[in-house]
Amino acid sequence: MSARPVIDNATARKLFLHRHGLGEPATGPAKGGDLLILIKRLGFIQVDSINMVERAHHMILHARRHSYRPKNLRPLLERDRSLFEHWTHDASIIPTEFYPHWRLRFERDAELLRKRWKNWRRDGFETQFETVLAQIRESGPVGSGDVGADEPHSSGGWWDWHPSKTALEYLWRTGQICVTRRESFRKIYDLTEQVLPEQSQISAPGADETIHWACDAALDRLGFATSGEIAAFWNKVTPSEAKNWCAQLLDSGDLIEVDITGADGTLRQSFMHARTLGDAGLPPPPTSVRILSPFDPALRDRKRAERLFGFNYRIEIFVPAAKRKYGYYVFPVMEGDRLIGRIDMKCDRSADRLHVTAFWPETGVSMGKGRRKKLLAALDRTTRFADVSNINFETGWLRDQRQ
Repeated sequence: MSARPVIDNATARKLFLHRHGLGEPATGPAKGGDLLILIKRLGFIQVDSINMVERAHHMILHARRHSYRPKNLRPLLERDRSLFEHWTHDASIIPTEFYPHWRLRFERDAELLRKRWKNWRRDGFETQFETVLAQIRESGPVGSGDVGADEPHSSGGWWDWHPSKTALEYLWRTGQICVTRRESFRKIYDLTEQVLPEQSQISAPGADETIHWACDAALDRLGFATSGEIAAFWNKVTPSEAKNWCAQLLDSGDLIEVDITGADGTLRQSFMHARTLGDAGLPPPPTSVRILSPFDPALRDRKRAERLFGFNYRIEIFVPAAKRKYGYYVFPVMEGDRLIGRIDMKCDRSADRLHVTAFWPETGVSMGKGRRKKLLAALDRTTRFADVSNINFETGWLRDQRQ
């Protein structure tokens, strides 16, 4: 028997979902300061280019506030500058209040990317740093298509970046320039002192201060975690730094060790703030159905989601069509504290409709009248969110998971 406190699976799910804004009704305002508070609570929202219904960051926010609309985000990003766009585990929208702690990331990426991209045969990109910066100083904000006019351009992925595009990305990743806006989802960059003048004047916190902030803030948002999960949350500190941080706070009594019960009944040793034990009495999540983005923060760590919810999710974008089990881009579906299935759907704006190809319930999930009604209500909310008028269901859309 473990001498550590054991957190049962239902309590662990409840705690995790409350920390991720999914443990409460999806009601309330979703613009201005209220929206900023929600994003601070999450820590960041991932940005992704795929737009089957709406882009990932908009889907993430709508799942937590059904009144949210995509137009609500831009003022915070491009007018108030209370959010900025940068890197966590992937491109993300982050509260500007956290910007000073990204200085450590800039410093580390400067050396890491210089070596990595040289190994990817980005010959000559370093010689373009000052040329790109001078162009921005003289001509104003630029996109990747505006630099390197004499260099061969390609519509391919990162492997085809020309030297000036590579330099532009490097300058962004190392904090010398910022994304000032997006045009048709294309990033437009400007000098950091132009985009975030106040933040650019703030001295960088010491490395130890940022490591403590990153670990502490990650554990706050996860509720409980291994040191590896803490390190992976912002992807800012190393696993060894997170492990050392946990050891230090265990010694001080600020952290405790607990065993988290997985969906299959197995126990996993984790860390928790001592104060978090008092959250065991949180109310259960509402039983309404929510459609989540594949990049929702609650599912970003696929292995953690599988342990906690028994939900195996893998995105099949890069799987050949004939080998896909579900579809190119399917959305996880949550009911209360349970992931009940996944749905393949896409907005056809030319036809003013949401087209539902298929819904696959998880094994053991019965799609009775009440649950179907809640799923249809969630789809109806999705049509309004996506600004289309109708829902079209493909014949045989409600699948049997046992097939």
